[in-house]
Amino acid sequence: GLPAEDIQVVIDTQYFQVAKKTIQEAKTSVQVMMFEMGYYEKHPTTPSNILIRELIEAKKRGVKVEVILEVREGEERTTKRNRQTGKILSGGGVEVIYDPLFKTTHTKLMVVDGKLTLLGSTNWTYYALTNNHEVAVLIRSHEVARELMDFFNRVKATGSRK
Repeated sequence: GLPAEDIQVVIDTQYFQVAKKTIQEAKTSVQVMMFEMGYYEKHPTTPSNILIRELIEAKKRGVKVEVILEVREGEERTTKRNRQTGKILSGGGVEVIYDPLFKTTHTKLMVVDGKLTLLGSTNWTYYALTNNHEVAVLIRSHEVARELMDFFNRVKATGSRK
């Protein structure tokens, strides 16, 4: 096992506020690996749009922000949604990597400043952030963060920016 200073259980709609605050307080780095991240042009104030904009704001204030998103062959919903979101993030200076087509990245993970990890079932989509039953944990641990940053970097090395 790995040591942790603190673990907070994050249930249902609590996730949005915890994720937003964690991104806003980031000082050096934010790494996000997400199965599905939706940006809704017609609904600018949805929670996922706000989190996506917070990543861009973090980048603007000098935080290193990297995002890995799931894509598959073809034009199914998750791929279309993630490619659209990837363009928005890239346009804001965020480094976006798409996982390899032969592997499904079902992870919902955020590591901040090498010490905070938010890990659970929550995608960054409207229903996941507002209606679904979801559960996550916010873990304060350099050791856990280091393990998951290593995982992030291994997946990143297999992905592409196209």
